[in-house]
Amino acid sequence: MAKTVLIVDDAAFMRMMLKDILTKANYEVIGEASNGQEAVEKYQELKPNFVTMDITMPIKDGIQAIKEIKKIDPSAKIIVCSAMGQQAMVIESIQAGAKDFIVKPFQPNRVIEALQKLE
Repeated sequence: MAKTVLIVDDAAFMRMMLKDILTKANYEVIGEASNGQEAVEKYQELKPNFVTMDITMPIKDGIQAIKEIKKIDPSAKIIVCSAMGQQAMVIESIQAGAKDFIVKPFQPNRVIEALQKLE
């Protein structure tokens, strides 16, 4: 059975790129969210195996969303995908409960590698 993923990013282009990478690697993208609030709601509704999470988003940022998802499900497997130069954000997201961090622009094999490490 395919592993399921929820993609969270405010940029539709990034969600599309990630979806393409993940689908080609036999992951099933069961949902997408464009902000942290949507991410929390979709996580509760869809219960994915993995979440890819952007940090800087409107309404609710990725770090707040990670904290809320981890409250709902302490075993949630969340990988942060965010831009360079956000060292403090990386540390904060890992402290909030993210399992790994991928820097944008990312290499497809790095995305798959991060997910496989969590399987």
